[in-house]
Amino acid sequence: MADGERQRRLWIIGALVVLVALATACGHKVYHRVRPGDTLSRISKAYGVGVQRIARANHVRDPARIEVGQRLLIPGATRELPVHVITPSDINTAVPHHGEFPRGDGRRPFNWPIDAGTVSSGFGPRGKRFHDGIDIAAPIGTVVLAAADGEVIYADKLSGYGNVIIIRHADGYATVYAHNRENRTREGARVRRGQLIATVGDSGHTTGPNLHFEVRQDNIARNPIYFLPQLTASAK
Repeated sequence: MADGERQRRLWIIGALVVLVALATACGHKVYHRVRPGDTLSRISKAYGVGVQRIARANHVRDPARIEVGQRLLIPGATRELPVHVITPSDINTAVPHHGEFPRGDGRRPFNWPIDAGTVSSGFGPRGKRFHDGIDIAAPIGTVVLAAADGEVIYADKLSGYGNVIIIRHADGYATVYAHNRENRTREGARVRRGQLIATVGDSGHTTGPNLHFEVRQDNIARNPIYFLPQLTASAK
């Protein structure tokens, strides 16, 4: 076979492989099975897909009414996500009383996840949404530390959070570290208080380099400021 004919056949085979791969990717649909506590709002936040878009894709007339076990097509999703792990089930803005803390003596249960930084956005309403944590501005590459001992229950990339890590701690607590430049731990790993787990970045939806940090108690978002040591002058 002449070289020209061989190259033409190889080009055709390569083009066919690309077309088959594209057709397979386009035809891939991801469904989310609704679990107890899931709402369209939580599902929307986890996947980064609008509530109305999900509702339209599934012919859901009332977004407030979905049923446990229902399979929902998630437009544009590449895999099913553990919504119950990624998103808090509720928020609690109340100041915790001393007895709520594990030691019962008022000592805060977590360390700051960054040695030096500036809280650039607090916990609470932000525009039309509620900000479930605080943002700590710091240069890209600043080390991010585990706020307490625990187990990594999620370490991956999400639409809004970017590179994100979620750690489960004792007494029903969990902490969230998002917009990371790089995750330095993996799901299932045991980490110690103060251990390097990530570096600060600007991944996901953010206006600049910062660490988005959340504290959840029984999967209810709490104001992290109440659970961290008093700010030092360098961190204000």
